[in-house]
Amino acid sequence: MTLKQRFARWWLSLTGWKVVGDLPPDIKRFVVIGAPHTSNWDLYGAVLGAMSMNFRGKWLGKKELFRFPFGWLMRWLGGIPVDRSRRTNMVDFAAKLLETSDSLGLIIPPEGTRSKTPKWKTGFYYIAYKARVPIICGFMDYAKRELGIGLILTPTGNIHEDIKIIRDFYSTVQGKYPEKMSPVEIDE
Repeated sequence: MTLKQRFARWWLSLTGWKVVGDLPPDIKRFVVIGAPHTSNWDLYGAVLGAMSMNFRGKWLGKKELFRFPFGWLMRWLGGIPVDRSRRTNMVDFAAKLLETSDSLGLIIPPEGTRSKTPKWKTGFYYIAYKARVPIICGFMDYAKRELGIGLILTPTGNIHEDIKIIRDFYSTVQGKYPEKMSPVEIDE
């Protein structure tokens, strides 16, 4: 276990969190669902979780998070700024990022916000499908004080059937603010 892994696990245990699951050693590039996303603290949990499992985690965040004085910190934590006011093809951008990396876990909160939404955004799915990488269900369960990874799913192209499997996984996971949790639903 690396020093970085030991530090992350020590810090998490010190704050009452337990790391659950291990990343299989043969998986080097993947999309991590960061759900549920109901608090600013979820980001730090995701970063510490990635460190504790010794994978290079990057995440997409609104460009406003990268302003002075904390922009350097957000980048150091693995953030990639996204300008949500401009129409860009984030799926192609993120898929290319995965395709050109030797080792990368791209963490994406499908709600796209900490507020409750009527459904999940599907970008995480199409990024994984286009880049031909697995989707890993990452989580922070505040009720159990556990964070980590669970289900690993290779996208089949049938998003509706795959979402049913993902929905089942998240059915028992509770966010920091349960009233802000978005249902695991997508547009029909």
